[in-house]
Amino acid sequence: MRPTQAAGLAFSRQVNIAVQYKCESVGESRLDLLVGGKLIVELKAVEELAPIHKAQVNSYLRMTGRTLALLINSNTRVLKEGIRRIILSQ
Repeated sequence: MRPTQAAGLAFSRQVNIAVQYKCESVGESRLDLLVGGKLIVELKAVEELAPIHKAQVNSYLRMTGRTLALLINSNTRVLKEGIRRIILSQ
């Protein structure tokens, strides 16, 4: 995807990434947002974030070699209650 600018910050939407298993390409997945080429943002609208959502973001971090992501659930009373920062631990 082609990067876009908003408030001076570059971001890309619906970024395709290769899914590999034992060094073999087995398909593709898609990041919701990639901000500044470094931060993965995964958007959800669910009753409650589940462990599988965090596992999905951790997989994206490993597949892309990035270390920081935000998992955002917009189905909350106050949006800041739905934001989770996820750091890939080495």
